[in-house]
Order: sequence, then C-alpha cells, then structure tokens
Amino acid sequence: MSALGFAPATARLYDQLLVHSGRELVSVAGALLVTTDELVKEVAPLVEHRIVRIEDARLFILTPAETVSAVLQETASSAARAQSRLEDIVRAIPFLTASNARPRDADMHSVEPIDGEISTGGAPAVLLTSLIRESSGDLLWLRPDLFRVPAEDVMAPIVEQAVAAGRRSRAIYPVRALTEARDTLEFRASIGEQIRLLPDVVTRMVVLGTTHVILPEPLGMRHEPRSLVRQRGLVDAMTLWFEAMWERASPLPSNAGGIETRPDLQRFLLQQLAAGAQDEQIARRLGVSLRTVRRRVADMMTELGADTRFQAGVEAARRGWI
Repeated sequence: MSALGFAPATARLYDQLLVHSGRELVSVAGALLVTTDELVKEVAPLVEHRIVRIEDARLFILTPAETVSAVLQETASSAARAQSRLEDIVRAIPFLTASNARPRDADMHSVEPIDGEISTGGAPAVLLTSLIRESSGDLLWLRPDLFRVPAEDVMAPIVEQAVAAGRRSRAIYPVRALTEARDTLEFRASIGEQIRLLPDVVTRMVVLGTTHVILPEPLGMRHEPRSLVRQRGLVDAMTLWFEAMWERASPLPSNAGGIETRPDLQRFLLQQLAAGAQDEQIARRLGVSLRTVRRRVADMMTELGADTRFQAGVEAARRGWI
C-alpha cells in the first residue's frame, strides 16, 4: 500500500481491515478498539480511492490485486482528465491575445454596433413575458434548472397562451429533471410544449422566433447580467445550436418508472459510461442514488456479457443501444 502512495498508517489499517471484509461496521470498529465514527474517519482515504466501501452498515475491502487494479485505473483516468484539461488550456491560449484584437481602421469601410444589450435589474419574468407577447414564431428553450424555481409558475401560462395561438414551444431539459421535477415536465407537455432530454444542459437560453435571443452573460444559470440580442446572424446561430442539440436529445417518455424500468434512462446511463463519466457524476446527472447507478451498471454488464465497462460500451454500440 505504501508503494501505491498511501501513508504508512493507512497501509497498516488496510492490512488490519482485510480479514473483516463484509462484516458490520460496528463489529469491525469493536475489533479494532475504536468507535464507529473514528473508524469511518480513519478509512476515509481508502473510501476516497474506492478501495473500501461502506454499504448497508457493512465494510467491504478490495483484495490486494483488486486494489492495485483500482489504483491503476484511477491513475489512468486522472491522467486522461489532466491531459484533456491541458488541451483545453492550450486551445484557450489564442484567445488571450485575440480578446483585444480588432481590425485596423484602414481595413474597415464601416463599423456598426451589434443590435442588443447586456442588462441587469428589473423582473426577468416580466421582460420575457412582454417579449413573448410582442414577438412571433417558435419558442426555443434551454432549461437546465428553471423547472425548480418559482418563475416556472409565472411562465407556464404564457407558454400555454403562445401554443394556443399556434406557436410551437420546444424545450430541452437535463435528464435529471425526470426524477427531480417530473410533474413540471408533464405539465409543460400537457399545455403543448415539446420536450426533449439531454444528459447535461449547460446554460439557460430562449430564442423568440427569428428576432430575439436571451442568454445569461456569461453563459450559465443566472438571471443577470443577461444578453438580449436582436442581431439576426447571432439569433440564427443560436437557433442552429439549439436545433443541433434537439436532434441529439431524446423525447420525453410517456411512461413513469425508475431507471431500472426506463429504457431512455438506461440509454443515458450507457452514453455517460461511454463518455468516461464517473459514477458520482452520472448519479448527479440522472438524479438517482450512487448505489442505483452502480447496481444498474453491474446489471447491464451482466446482460451484455461484459467483464469491463469498456467491453460493455463496445457491446452496447454493436447492439445499437447507443
């Protein structure tokens, strides 16, 4: 264990715990002459690296061979994430010098401001209501979090009126909304909104026909500052972005049920595994418990006849599941 980078005390604790794998936490604590709280604190480094897990008040410890494999896998994943982060930073470097770059006056014949503004203050729901009523065309929404805020009660009747007037309203939600606010999704669908789901939705946005787009400044999940853009090219660009996500997103399923019985959530789970997401990330995105994710992963690996997650991803792709 010391060779794997653990402190000597942690290595000794691991050796002591090996013979107790599968026993109740309170029994293991008694055998080591410590309290349960003290034991939980001492095994924290091993839990963090998934060498020890506490489940149903029992302690489970990986064998030495499994431990080496787990640490190697964790190190490889960490290295891959670090490489990806470095690549992101490298790609960002040109923007450090380009952020203030402008064409020379001699290279331009005319300069016009972009049609739009960045603003703060006021009542966002009132502003949006006014714009919807005064505009025409489809409503396109990215709603990563708005299904959980009071503004939902204000906006739903406005959307219902727009749909009743013959306009289409299409919204993309993160898949966790199925478990966190399914009633909200079903209500929005009942008033005529078309809904699709993605594993993640990174920012709020609403496009109003071909004339307006409203975005947080910078992109994210905040009410203000907000950009109200009327520049046709930018509105068209945001519309194309939305349409690209819409094509990748899954329709809102009509059947209820949990991840165990929902093929749409199973597909999201497979997509996340194929993308290399960690179990904790998947649980947050799906809005389910970590235990549920791990149980479903194990069940799917068995169903696919796979020994590793990579094999499961390959077999799922071969079967056309993802």
